[in-house]
Amino acid sequence: MALFKSLLGKFHFFRDLKSKDHSRIFGARDILKYIGPGLLVTVGFTDPGNWAANIATGSSYGYTLLWIVTLSTIMLIILQHNVAHLGIVTGYCLAEAATVYTNRKISKIMLSFAELASVATSLAEILGGAIALQMLFKVPVKIGAVLVTIFVVIMLFTHSYKKIEKWIIGFVSIIGLSFFYELFLVDVDWAAAGISWVKPSIPEGSMLLLMSVLGAVVMPHNLFLHSEIIQSRQWNLEDEKIIKKQLKFEFADTLLSMIIGWAINSAIIILAASTFFSHNIKVEELQQAKSLLEPLLGTNAAVVFAVALLFSGVASSITSAMAGGSIVSGMFTEPYNIKDNHTRTGVLISLAGALIVIFFIGDPFMGLILSQVFLSIQLPFTVAIQVYLTSSKKVMGKYANSRFLVVILSVIAATVIYLNLKLLFDIIFR
Repeated sequence: MALFKSLLGKFHFFRDLKSKDHSRIFGARDILKYIGPGLLVTVGFTDPGNWAANIATGSSYGYTLLWIVTLSTIMLIILQHNVAHLGIVTGYCLAEAATVYTNRKISKIMLSFAELASVATSLAEILGGAIALQMLFKVPVKIGAVLVTIFVVIMLFTHSYKKIEKWIIGFVSIIGLSFFYELFLVDVDWAAAGISWVKPSIPEGSMLLLMSVLGAVVMPHNLFLHSEIIQSRQWNLEDEKIIKKQLKFEFADTLLSMIIGWAINSAIIILAASTFFSHNIKVEELQQAKSLLEPLLGTNAAVVFAVALLFSGVASSITSAMAGGSIVSGMFTEPYNIKDNHTRTGVLISLAGALIVIFFIGDPFMGLILSQVFLSIQLPFTVAIQVYLTSSKKVMGKYANSRFLVVILSVIAATVIYLNLKLLFDIIFR
């Protein structure tokens, strides 16, 4: 619990909420006390897996699949907002609540599947960092994956990652802004992009990449991570006014953070469409993506891109491993605590499991894509248990989901299931 408080401290959002000053009117500075978890989650869906999925999508289909970024982001806002409410009201993260309020056998099966999603996420993050080391120092990908894993384990188990995470998040943010700025340096058909943002279209053969984008944005592990971070503040132990304020301001935090992620993901697809698709260049490795930064950085693009990829891989490996630790500790109704054996086990399963799979991957770029597809396959299971918990008056009391929200959440689950079945159909009958 102390771990997450210190983690959020870097944003200057965590404050002592037990002061006698709660009743006063809240201004702009006060709102900052109540936001922050969403920004941390944003790091998780602007990771190497996102970069690969977005670049492959833009280079293969141009602007056509931009709508899935919009749809995925809307889904993400609703789901993250909903799971944050679970943490605020109950004081449990999603994994803990599942263990406490559902059948133990069912919850363990569901949470074990969720841990596999954490492994798939860590695979993409570690693989991205390994590709970056190959670009920078010619280190073989598998050796680079070992080095990244060891580094992340040391950072997590010693808490020393706190000393560098400002630099990591800062640098990755700068690259995200660079992608966004470059939209004004390349020839973009904004009319076509605008239509594609809101008009669903599924070109023949595009389902694999479409699902990879969905899985890269709506990442199951982030639902567990978000609920863990926000419940660590223990607002459910405060008075009713504090809970209501947090429920109100949390949405602003989630909305702002997810829109930032939407903008960055969209920018990468548009740049890939302008740089690769328009010139009929097929992207077969993440290293080609350095071309996206060349209009802004010239000959330095490869180095800057590789450093950003390395930082992104390390930062998101830390968050995916933390989610893995939260899931396993939640199976034992315990909060995340790196000093606890259950948490450590979850962290190591996430990282070591990913590393083992990497040694059997022949094509790193396709490995990144497929890892994101697995996340989209797992997502309906996480959504199902989340909807059950947040709709239960036994769990949420008067803050249980309204009928309208239950319908919306059910539609999200049904949409993801439909897309998964369509992907399966395309694979079997293609």
